[in-house]
Amino acid sequence: MRKGKIVALVAAAAMALSACGAGAAKTAETTAAAGETKAAAEASEKAGETEKAGEAASGDEAYAIVLKTQSSQFWQDMKAGIEDEAKKLNVTVDIQSGNTEDDVEGQVTILENFISSGKYKAIGVAPISDVNLNNAIAQATKAGIVVVDIDEKINADALGKLGGALSAYVATDNQAVGKMAGEELTKQLEKGSEVAIIEGKAGAISGEQRRDGAKAAFEEAGMKLVDSQPADWDRTKAFDVATNMMNAHPDLKAFYACNDTMALGIAEAVKKAGKDILVCGTDGDKEAISAVDKGEMTATVAQDPKAIGAKSLDLLVEAVKNGEKPEVGKEFKTYGIEAILINKDNAKSYLN
Repeated sequence: MRKGKIVALVAAAAMALSACGAGAAKTAETTAAAGETKAAAEASEKAGETEKAGEAASGDEAYAIVLKTQSSQFWQDMKAGIEDEAKKLNVTVDIQSGNTEDDVEGQVTILENFISSGKYKAIGVAPISDVNLNNAIAQATKAGIVVVDIDEKINADALGKLGGALSAYVATDNQAVGKMAGEELTKQLEKGSEVAIIEGKAGAISGEQRRDGAKAAFEEAGMKLVDSQPADWDRTKAFDVATNMMNAHPDLKAFYACNDTMALGIAEAVKKAGKDILVCGTDGDKEAISAVDKGEMTATVAQDPKAIGAKSLDLLVEAVKNGEKPEVGKEFKTYGIEAILINKDNAKSYLN
């Protein structure tokens, strides 16, 4: 009897444990299923959010922009303007540049990589010269990519012969910039005073236009232009060129520089020479504005690089939205962004 009872009890216990295990397994399965359902719901919700974000964006298009460099404030500000506009438009933009304003090969490589990637339907370019990106732009045209020219005006005739096309050109009126600077200098000079110009890189259209604008202002005011030489947009080169000019022309009264980087180098050279010579630059860099405020420079003509960059991206997005295709020989629109004269009277307001 005792043995039978023991066997019966063991069997009953085994059945109870089996039932308990089955119940636990069932509970675990239910919990797992609930977890999977919750995860699926969260995934679905996220997918919906992503889809909505995609609908808010300008399609799935990505845009690319090749700048000259990012080593100076002007180009850093332009990059910031492009990025701010990209956030407003809810689009993706890839911004790259050469290492310096002399990095012609680097610029070409960047643009060719953008084209070959197949990611972009529209690309903005700020070439180092009026022709250095023309072959690559022709490649973009053949690939059906819309190109907007920024700052440096491309030689459209040379580009057309290569089979390249532009959609638009965005920049400050560089000749007006140079004339504004020249006029500001001549207000403080006597007729017949000796003046000089430090140009940008030889062959750079923007620099040549600024130079020509300043020349026109000097001529109209009866100034004597004794020298005009390039310094490759470089501060150290501008210092050396200005030093040589001052040695060759001891009665020199004013310098116009085609950018602020060079103007700051000229101001250093003038200070080192112990001379009282007016210096006006171009771009409105903060360091230059500070130098104007301190009396180390006479003035700077400020461009609005953020506005230039923003307008360029607007045009790229608009071109894609409208299904625009590049057409060789088609006339492209020019968009001018106004410049601002900054002198001792208003410099402080631009620093605050």
